Amino acid sequence: MTHPSAIALTGFIAWALLLLVLMEIIRTQLVLRGKIPANGFVPDNANLSSFMQRLARAHANCVEGLPVFGGLLLVAIITGHTSITDSAAYLFLACRVFQSLVHLASVSAAAVTVRFSAFAVQMAIGVYWAAGLLASVWPSGPG
Repeated sequence: MTHPSAIALTGFIAWALLLLVLMEIIRTQLVLRGKIPANGFVPDNANLSSFMQRLARAHANCVEGLPVFGGLLLVAIITGHTSITDSAAYLFLACRVFQSLVHLASVSAAAVTVRFSAFAVQMAIGVYWAAGLLASVWPSGPG
């Protein structure tokens, strides 16, 4: 049996982890090659290449979104209301990964517009999920 909400949540977490691992592999190479001291990194990679700066921001975007979108997926899973989130779970994950890939590729005006469009879809899905979950768990009142 497939569980789209659980797969999307796990995929979201795994994607954030993959971005972090990629960043740390590149940072390790920079240290081992003597291009930067081990204590020479800043959180946003501002002292590194533009790709590394975009990678740090793409990872941060995932981490920033995880409590909101991941939290909604988790609520759906815990409360047994995945019927609300399952239908858009894969679309959400695809938009999340696509947003990051576009971020890694470019910060041109066109890329930023495409990236925002992918994020806007995620926000719309999140609002739909939140409304559906609130309606499903909200007490129906006395009686």
